Amino acid sequence: MSSTSSIGSSLIAGSQSTSSSGGLGAGIDVSTLVQASMADQNAELQQMQNQQSTITGEQNALNTINNDVQTLSNAVFTLTDPAGQLTDVASTSSDSSVLTASAISGATSGNAAIVVNSLATTSSEYSAAVATSSTAIATGTLQIQVGSNTPATITIDNTDNTLDGLASAINDANIGVTASVIDDANGARLAIVSNTSGAPGDLTITPSSGALTFTKAVTGANASLTVNGIPISSTTNTVTGAIPGVTLNLNSANPDETVNLTTGPDVTQQEDAINSFVSAYNTVVTDLNNQFQVSSSTNEPGPLQADSTLALAQDQLLQAMSFTMTGNGSVNGLADLGITMNNDGTLSVDSSTLEGALQSDPNAVQSFFNATQSGGFGNNLYNQVQAIADPVNGSIAQDITGLQQSQSDITQQISDFQDQLTTQEQQLTQEYDQVDVTLQELPLLLQQVNQQLSSLGSS
Repeated sequence: MSSTSSIGSSLIAGSQSTSSSGGLGAGIDVSTLVQASMADQNAELQQMQNQQSTITGEQNALNTINNDVQTLSNAVFTLTDPAGQLTDVASTSSDSSVLTASAISGATSGNAAIVVNSLATTSSEYSAAVATSSTAIATGTLQIQVGSNTPATITIDNTDNTLDGLASAINDANIGVTASVIDDANGARLAIVSNTSGAPGDLTITPSSGALTFTKAVTGANASLTVNGIPISSTTNTVTGAIPGVTLNLNSANPDETVNLTTGPDVTQQEDAINSFVSAYNTVVTDLNNQFQVSSSTNEPGPLQADSTLALAQDQLLQAMSFTMTGNGSVNGLADLGITMNNDGTLSVDSSTLEGALQSDPNAVQSFFNATQSGGFGNNLYNQVQAIADPVNGSIAQDITGLQQSQSDITQQISDFQDQLTTQEQQLTQEYDQVDVTLQELPLLLQQVNQQLSSLGSS
């Protein structure tokens, strides 16, 4: 009843407001009347659009949290992987100018005394000089032997009897050497270098009578060293197998110096893995806290403050950090590593305590974080984080899917409702247009009636 009255009032007001004489015949403001009739529906549409904006805000906040959760998941994997960063081993040389070394995870800790007597060399020979690389040289043959391999014969004829041509012929033969032309003040020379270092790559070049002659530049020889007094011969300056799990990189020879090589846990890398985990964890906890705490700037909680999934995730992470194990030597809880929880749930690290634990009992630290050890801290941590972060079945992924569905539903509702409003607006416009026409025709009708009445009176 009130809605009809309101529309009627608008109709009268519209007619009067557009009449220059204040009476009938001036028509109505169709647009205003249509909008007034649809005010309730437009308000309902606005509510739906506001709901859509709210869901968008929730999605943006959840996507940010999910990105940080994935970073945490990666940090946890690195930390709890039985062959991960906590098993990194470092080898330190007392003289890096003589040798350096690298060790694989799990390499045995210990010390080695190493003497580098000589480095491995790569065999090379060079030819007598000629005027230029395109100067014609004598034809014949060139036998090239690499180590104990069968000699290869290169034919020098009128197709390749220049240094450029001979270099191409040798390289095309693919016999384990590389040929190139060297130009200097003496002219052009052909250099042949073995592709294999050490004695197995030593070159023997034999030209036929009258052909280009060659001079030995470097004889291929093996590296010679001793490791803890044991003689070692290596065809390259990268030595593997002398110390299990350790690769030696020989840089120079010094028979008079004993280089001490120390192999042990890479504390720096292990600290980085733990600190990266703590940093990623703190970021996620801060994200979650921001959803449930009132912001000092907006005086409101986060857009996901009513999300029970996030509340559960927050509780799971806090419980995981409080988890302790037994029978693991000196490390059974985070506090044993100098890691403590603050009042807001974030973690703080005492670097000196952490470094001390890594140096004094690295096996206990690795065991503590090992994801495959049932009942251990690492196993519990990995499972808790996976329950949250798994990209398919994790609670955050499910939450994202739910919001995506809600967004899809509200978007479709808005689209359908807008189609209805468009149809309704068209219908109302047509109706009010007809009313407008009728109102503008009334003065003419009135005039016609008066004329008829007047004619009746005169008769």
